[in-house]
Amino acid sequence: MCASNLNSLDLDVKSLLSATRQPFDFQWPIRLVFGRDTLSRLGELMAEYGGRRALLVSDRGVVAAGHAAKAATSLEASGIKVFLFDEVDENPTTRHVDQATAFARSCGIDCIVGIGGGSAVDTAKGANFLITNGGRMEDYWGVGKANKPMLPMIAIPTTAGTGAETQSFALIVNEETHQKMACGDKKALCKAAILDPVLTLTLPPEVTAASGIDAISHAVESWVSKPRNAVSCMFAGKAWSCLAGAYDKAAVSPQDIEVRSDMLIGASLAGAAIEHSMLGAAHSCANPLTARAAIAHGTAVGLMLPHVVRFNGPACDGLYGELLAMAGLAITPGACAAERLADWITERLKTHGLPDRLSDIGVRHADLSEMALQASKQWTAQFNPRRLSLED
Repeated sequence: MCASNLNSLDLDVKSLLSATRQPFDFQWPIRLVFGRDTLSRLGELMAEYGGRRALLVSDRGVVAAGHAAKAATSLEASGIKVFLFDEVDENPTTRHVDQATAFARSCGIDCIVGIGGGSAVDTAKGANFLITNGGRMEDYWGVGKANKPMLPMIAIPTTAGTGAETQSFALIVNEETHQKMACGDKKALCKAAILDPVLTLTLPPEVTAASGIDAISHAVESWVSKPRNAVSCMFAGKAWSCLAGAYDKAAVSPQDIEVRSDMLIGASLAGAAIEHSMLGAAHSCANPLTARAAIAHGTAVGLMLPHVVRFNGPACDGLYGELLAMAGLAITPGACAAERLADWITERLKTHGLPDRLSDIGVRHADLSEMALQASKQWTAQFNPRRLSLED
């Protein structure tokens, strides 16, 4: 369905299509440091923020690749003592945050560095909430629930995916209920993010594919979300242009530093787009999938994205057409842009070995009702440009 009766849809089409007239409150305190080998500047930057004892949050893969050691070397060269916590797993839970917090408190840290994928950065942000404001991670589920300032933090992404480095949210799974909690507060924004494309050269192909489709989903969903505005579209449009042109090349030429740069910048800008607008139903549906099927977040959201794009077509086909034009993706005059974009995304999934059907990841028909209920309760569902019912 692409050009059906828009008046029958529960949405404000004029508002959706007029981003430049949507209200926004833009303040951008994050310092972005991009360039080859900029990881070496970590110590210099953290010293500027007064750090003397740093909690370095990472995972075992990043440690094995040598990236955490380079980060520690840079910090130590600036006289900053380093305490490494590397027990982060994919889709971090409240247990990971609690462990990182306890470790940090025992070390008397006064600053935080998160180096790795979104899981490491989110765990670092989660620990920052608890170290500075106390309580449990559940206390910060929602927006603006931290009352005290947080420690200075620098994020260093080693994947081109989540854009966590440019967002004020930490996505943490409740260890007991398996509910993914979005805990956001402007105080949790990083002081700086170091975007060093060299760090992404060691990514395995499957991680490049899954994290890259995650970044693409951020650009696509924030481009059409209900709160879209001039600022979010500025970030989302540029992110999409970078990502759509580089995604396939990253698989074919994984050592191409220019391609890796485009992916890393695109992912970071897409994160900024989320921060100034929001996401949609692809993410609402993906979160129950990660809990049920134990798959990477990027894999889950990529699987759902084409279907959500098609569903949203009646509300924002013109906006999807703009994305196609930006990427130089041809479409027959009068054809459905949503269908063309959904097909393009599906082609990427198949080309890069990502699942495109729920059955591919072991989800059964009997699971759908419960998963739909969980998806309907996700925070991002309310920002989808076309309202969804439980039946949808």
